[in-house]
Amino acid sequence: MISLLRRVLFCMVAGAALVYADTPRVVPTIVDSIPHEQNHFTQGLFFDGKDLIESTGQYGESGIYRRTMDGKVLDSLRLEERYFGEGSVAVGEDIFYLTWKSNKAFILSRKPFAMKGVFRIPTEGWGLTFWRDALLMSNGSHELLQVGLGGFAVVGVIPVTDGGKPVKQLNELEVVCDTLYANLWMTDLIAVVELPSGRVLKYLDFSAKVAELRKRYPGMDVLNGIAFDGKDFWITGKNWPWIYKVRF
Repeated sequence: MISLLRRVLFCMVAGAALVYADTPRVVPTIVDSIPHEQNHFTQGLFFDGKDLIESTGQYGESGIYRRTMDGKVLDSLRLEERYFGEGSVAVGEDIFYLTWKSNKAFILSRKPFAMKGVFRIPTEGWGLTFWRDALLMSNGSHELLQVGLGGFAVVGVIPVTDGGKPVKQLNELEVVCDTLYANLWMTDLIAVVELPSGRVLKYLDFSAKVAELRKRYPGMDVLNGIAFDGKDFWITGKNWPWIYKVRF
């Protein structure tokens, strides 16, 4: 109970420090839901056709899963116990899967999953997506690293700001056209970010839904996981019981 209280208080303080009062907040409408494995510490979420691909974290529990919308697992791959998995994205025939503190990212075959290679990342790995011919990676700071596919070098940096102030703790990422959707770790917010300027346009506020869920599922962790199916967004969190279809 004490640890949960500390976590809730930290979320409140962190959330207050990370965002600014003048920026609009929008409460999304939940229109549907599907079950989510509560033992999955969600780090990345995206659609591959009609399948959902989810990468998970925690030492000894990190892996990547291809699943149907009704929860059937079609494919999976586990990382070695020494790696803490993070965000992931598919590009062409490959999937790129970050690790947290190992300064490594793995290259997997898209279908079926199989290890193909590894490359170095210069910072911690948090969230991952793809935009304008480069991987776009978060690392917990306010800066997004653009990583080129050729030699996996950093080819650009996009600072994310709100009213000129840095927005830190950027986590899981999803890009739709030139708009980035970024979970802010330890908050119930998703930042909607204009690219390439990095300017926050608004926040999607899930605080009411999270508060409701915590009463029933006290063991769930923070909001993290954004996927776009071509029409609608689906969101979830670490150890959440549901993945929600939302509109805003």
